[in-house]
Amino acid sequence: MAVAEQGRAAAAGPARPGGDDGGGLRALVPRALSVGMALAALYSAVIALVPPLRNLLRPVSFVIETAVFPVAPNLGYAVFLAILAGALARRKRAAHRVTMAVFTLLVLGDLAVVLSASLMPDLVEEFGLTGQVVASQVNLAVAAVLLGVLVATADEFFAPTRRASFRQALATLAGLLALSGAVGYGLVTLFPGSLRGEHHLAWALERALGGAATLDAQRAGRPPSWVDLVIGLLSAVAVLAAFAVLFRSQRVRAELPPADEERLRALLGTYGARDSLGYFATRHDRTAIFSPSGKAAVSYRVVAGVCLAGGDPIGDVEAWAPAIRAWLEEARRYGWAPAVIGPGETAALAYARAGLRVLELGDEAVIEVAEFGLDGREMRGVRQAVNRVGRAGFTLRIRRHADVPAEEMREVVERAAAWRDTRDERGFSMALSRLGDPADGRCVLVEAHDAQGRPAALLSFVPWGDDGLSLDLMRRDRDADNGLMEFMVAGLAVEASGLGVKRISLNFAMFRSVFEGGARLGAGPVLRLWRWTLVFVSRWWQLESLYRANAKYRPRWVPRFLAFDDARDLPRVGLASVIAEGFLTAPRLPRFPRRARRAGHATGTGWLSR
Repeated sequence: MAVAEQGRAAAAGPARPGGDDGGGLRALVPRALSVGMALAALYSAVIALVPPLRNLLRPVSFVIETAVFPVAPNLGYAVFLAILAGALARRKRAAHRVTMAVFTLLVLGDLAVVLSASLMPDLVEEFGLTGQVVASQVNLAVAAVLLGVLVATADEFFAPTRRASFRQALATLAGLLALSGAVGYGLVTLFPGSLRGEHHLAWALERALGGAATLDAQRAGRPPSWVDLVIGLLSAVAVLAAFAVLFRSQRVRAELPPADEERLRALLGTYGARDSLGYFATRHDRTAIFSPSGKAAVSYRVVAGVCLAGGDPIGDVEAWAPAIRAWLEEARRYGWAPAVIGPGETAALAYARAGLRVLELGDEAVIEVAEFGLDGREMRGVRQAVNRVGRAGFTLRIRRHADVPAEEMREVVERAAAWRDTRDERGFSMALSRLGDPADGRCVLVEAHDAQGRPAALLSFVPWGDDGLSLDLMRRDRDADNGLMEFMVAGLAVEASGLGVKRISLNFAMFRSVFEGGARLGAGPVLRLWRWTLVFVSRWWQLESLYRANAKYRPRWVPRFLAFDDARDLPRVGLASVIAEGFLTAPRLPRFPRRARRAGHATGTGWLSR
């Protein structure tokens, strides 16, 4: 955690992403509006879900609506405000326009009431509407001020949204609200309560629209409250989906142009020994942004509105800061949440100095070839596995990819695909997701064959500078003997010197210190509880088994970190990481017909998902 502490101390000077360099009041408007909308959303959701509290807080609701902003006991409205709050925090232009429209309608409505009261004062007194008029006057003043603030700070909302998003959002909203109304009509027909049959359709449509329109003011009776709740939930889903479509982040084409790949490879040729994850920056579904000098670059991919970088910046450490600033500015321009998976300690400190928060994520297992051996009690498990597989007649073959004939490499690629236990390749931060590319000739292929010479397993490693390797791919025949991986890793460590390799990076173990520290004698109750939780979660995510699979080689543990901008973005960063690593496929909307774009136009095109 020392990196995080140093970073907080260093972050006082530089500008944070999402704000201007001056840190003036104008830059605070998007966040202040976001917080206000979020509080209104929370309040609306609470009074919608808890009817007794709704009645108890009726005076509070009146004060809020009079002096601040409309709130309503409706889940659809609450979801609308919540989505709007998130988009305002990301400085979306579309969110600014929607908010402007809301406050314009408030001003016009209150202005109509105030003008009507001034023209017809006798009616106000006769019907006792003085209180409502005063409330409209107060709300008019507040809404007018906020509308003026929105107009004055329009340039603070600069993040674009995707093309045709407004049309897609309207179609999504209309379709889902129609579904909500149809379901509501069916429910109220089956469970009418005290509501008469001729009012069923009007009531269902009103509730589907969240009470925004009254179709029958003289209606009496009502269905059971749970029917109202179900329709409110369906409408909330409709609003959530529509505004999620409207406020979706701009996407960039996730592909690495050949010219940029050449620049990255040139930087790796000079500075590649710094980071074992550096070579993965050449993934073809990432893009890169370079420092002004071209001596450093940040490799990233945009996923679910998160600008997700992997590992350390590539290149000269002295040029990291300008490259990071350029990357943060790119994220800020498009309203993406910046985050980094797996930077090392030096890079984590550089990201912290740029204003990001840093958390320790886990440790990378690195084998120092000169120190590796199978002797000793601690290596007993690996030694037994290696001896057992060796006695069964298995053999190893270790080559650079460039030394594998093209036809044989095609067979290796086919075997790797056949042995894969998922439909698509997985990985982002520590996987190349390609095999057999001629440009990867310095990668190392480790193959295991059984006593009959049949292929049984393979490992592929990418280069880590001139004297290191980093594990990329691990495949085995499902019917092959246990212990093959230990046999292959140990065999590579023995033969590594012949390849000029001094260090080998294996898998990454999340929360390694928790597993190790929580099992020690005298560990505190909090650490033991945290370890128990991770062990429980490992039933599905294999966190503990991955740690143990690495720990048995007695490696040197190298800490890796997670860098992010705002704690509120952590759930989104986690989701983006899961999608990027291939454990979850993001849903896609059907494409709407559109006119052909001009040739060469790349802005706003979708990134290529696996």
